Amino acid sequence: IVTVNCARLLKADHHATNGVVHVIDKVIATTTNTIQQIIETEDSLETLRTAVAASDLSSLLESEGQYTLLAPTNEAFEKIPRETLNRILGDPEALRDLLNHHILKSAMCAEAIIAGLTMETLEGDTLDVGCSGEELTLNGKPIIANKDVLATNGVVHFVNELLIPDSAKTVFELAQESEVSKSTDLFRQAGLSSHLT
Repeated sequence: IVTVNCARLLKADHHATNGVVHVIDKVIATTTNTIQQIIETEDSLETLRTAVAASDLSSLLESEGQYTLLAPTNEAFEKIPRETLNRILGDPEALRDLLNHHILKSAMCAEAIIAGLTMETLEGDTLDVGCSGEELTLNGKPIIANKDVLATNGVVHFVNELLIPDSAKTVFELAQESEVSKSTDLFRQAGLSSHLT
């Protein structure tokens, strides 16, 4: 699927005497802001703006290149426990891994996404990007709230849930989500849960 500034290419290569015409499905608007400038001007990305500044990712997001930012909204950050959020914000390495997990290595417009597409993040993990009817999905969940916000160096999709990679979790958080959750409860009962957090 070919896109031009997130407009789908409908018919290609109509040859004329003085050139060639490609038919697309929407008007292409002027794009002047980088991904970083979109973060700085969008009210719903205030928490993300703070996180990006603390992780020194600003230079990457305003540099030349083609990236896809899955931008967690303020609502997305509010959904995770305050204690977990404060821990990640206070740990530069975990914060960088968290943010890199929301950046894809290429620009991916909604029109070009097909079911079952696996995309690599800057953090090195993969995300399953797909669609369910009209909605885009990430790892099978329709959490993309706003799509195809164009930047000069890529595209931004707003997401209303935080995607936390394993590398940004404590041993305790990882264990709770796995087959050893009962063992985790035993550590807690024995008063040893602090070692896992």
